[in-house]
Amino acid sequence: MLKYKELFEPIQINKLRIKNKTSMAPMGPVGYVDAYGGFNQRIQDYYVERAKNDVGLIITGICSVDMQGEGIPANGLPSPTSNPLAFIHSTYQMNERIHAYDAKIFLQLTGGLGRSALPGFVSKTIAPSEQENRFNPSIIHREMTKEEIKTLIQKFAMSAAIAKKAGFDGVEVHAVHEGYLLDQFAISFFNKRTDEFGGSLENRLRISTEIVKGIKKVCGPDFPVSLRYSMKSCMKGLRQGGLPGEEYVEVGKDIEEGIEAAKILVNAGYDVLNVDAGTYDSWYWNHPPTYFEDGMYREFGEILKKHVDVPIILAGRMDDPTMAIDALGKSCDIVSYGRPLLADPEFVSKIKYDRLDEIRPCVGCHEGCLGRIGNAPVSCAVNPSCGREQIYGLTPAIQKKKVLVVGGGMAGMEVARVSALRGHSVVLCEKSDRLGGNLIPGSVPHFKRYDRKLIAYYERQLELLGVEVKFDTVIDRESAAAFNADVIITATGSTPRSLTLPGTQTTVTADQVLLEQVSVGENIVVIGGGLVGCETALWLAQKGKKVAVVELLPEILGGHDALPHMNHDMLIDLLKFHHVDVYKKASVFNTKDGSVEVKQMEESFDLAADTIITSIGYAENDRLFADLENLDIPVHNIGDSSKVHNIMYAIWDSYELAKNL
Repeated sequence: MLKYKELFEPIQINKLRIKNKTSMAPMGPVGYVDAYGGFNQRIQDYYVERAKNDVGLIITGICSVDMQGEGIPANGLPSPTSNPLAFIHSTYQMNERIHAYDAKIFLQLTGGLGRSALPGFVSKTIAPSEQENRFNPSIIHREMTKEEIKTLIQKFAMSAAIAKKAGFDGVEVHAVHEGYLLDQFAISFFNKRTDEFGGSLENRLRISTEIVKGIKKVCGPDFPVSLRYSMKSCMKGLRQGGLPGEEYVEVGKDIEEGIEAAKILVNAGYDVLNVDAGTYDSWYWNHPPTYFEDGMYREFGEILKKHVDVPIILAGRMDDPTMAIDALGKSCDIVSYGRPLLADPEFVSKIKYDRLDEIRPCVGCHEGCLGRIGNAPVSCAVNPSCGREQIYGLTPAIQKKKVLVVGGGMAGMEVARVSALRGHSVVLCEKSDRLGGNLIPGSVPHFKRYDRKLIAYYERQLELLGVEVKFDTVIDRESAAAFNADVIITATGSTPRSLTLPGTQTTVTADQVLLEQVSVGENIVVIGGGLVGCETALWLAQKGKKVAVVELLPEILGGHDALPHMNHDMLIDLLKFHHVDVYKKASVFNTKDGSVEVKQMEESFDLAADTIITSIGYAENDRLFADLENLDIPVHNIGDSSKVHNIMYAIWDSYELAKNL
């Protein structure tokens, strides 16, 4: 009997039977459009891969109903209306394959971005009312005309008809959700219209209610229509999100209005609500970084279930199947998985057959998915083949080799995993008694718990694949040669840079503090405002310490482009919420008993400090590679020992190397 059988019982949406209560959450197909506005082969394979691994309902990422309305580039998004026949040809064959696994699929349709458009992505800047752009206040979006609104409604109905002909089992309207165009109509903070599309809640929802009525008229009452629905905006103001547990006045859609809006929308004909919270002004709510607790949307689903009688789909990091089952019937009817299915397309199958220790976890970094938009198609930091399943999958090695891997951090573990999967004989030597490298200290804070799960995943994979792991083993030129390997790969990582300051106090590194190799006082100064420094500061502040961060550069975290937007903003807000003082364009130039002297531009002052933590980057440990480079066999250097980077590139570079050994 299935251990988590409640997740795998069937459910109906309208008259459509879904084989189980799992769903793939809609995630943007940016970069996966073909030349005619259809789905290219890569995204077809991407959805089929999840269907064949027991997902009950797939909801695609956004497809534009009207590319001309905002002047979206032809290759920006798939669109049913750009070339209907070509769209049908590309998606019909995909849907045939998906249906072979008894999975169902909805096409998600978007009306546009409005003020939330990334600068440069659209050529026509429109919104419900005149409004400045979310990202660039100098860009002004003009008010849409009534004729444009009516055209948009018609385009939704047309797109749904095309989707039905293409074999989709339903459509999802995107959205009264996340602060996109239809949500801007729904929120009085953005909608200042005085006609029938503004003013009262009913008027502000009119565009969304007319859309579902139009779809039902064209496709029939039994054709399921889902609504992507953010129940609460979680906004303190323009470009200001409200944190979980923070007291603030909601300026967007509050709980009461969210309930009333849901009733109006369901009465208009929506068959299911796909629920979350947030807007582009509080974007971390819609795309939760690792700093959230799991199941952050359950409270919203639980409230809505008391007021509407349609099924509710709910995502929000319910990766633990016990939590998911607890949410069923209480907070939702279908559990939705987004990034977990990017990280591991077998995620649902592994739950079904109780192989939880084999799940490759999403670590909440956003580096491989949303962090790549604008430069490359959506993928995943821990799964290099995501979005290129057929063209970048693994094949057995023609010539089996003996591979020596030196170093058990992310890069070393990934290259060992992939090499073993391809049939090579792999020995991994690690100088310490644990696998994980720099991720071991990095995963100490509670909010980095999925990093710990990633280490556990690799440990289990190496065990299943028969990789011989030698702990407490230091490798030099002589011992490396003794292995008689065909290939040697050095993945010896990096070491935190240290700093000696004048005065009476010594410094410690963030790694030493995280690993509890040193004790810390109550007043702490962190030198270095990069990701490690700021996360260490947050962790200590959450433990009740008084923490200050001193950063030499004008911005912490490398500025707005260094990290994905949602992770950057939430960490900044959390530092403020936990009263971490941040001093930018500043440096510590002297230490005294109980304090440090700081210079910030032309001002000098003392900060209380009985512990000084340095977090000023890492240095490559590439000495072993240099020692081995002139051996008469191939020697490769990967991960931080080649170039200090992030988890994604440690894994991706290692995958690329091992894929071609």
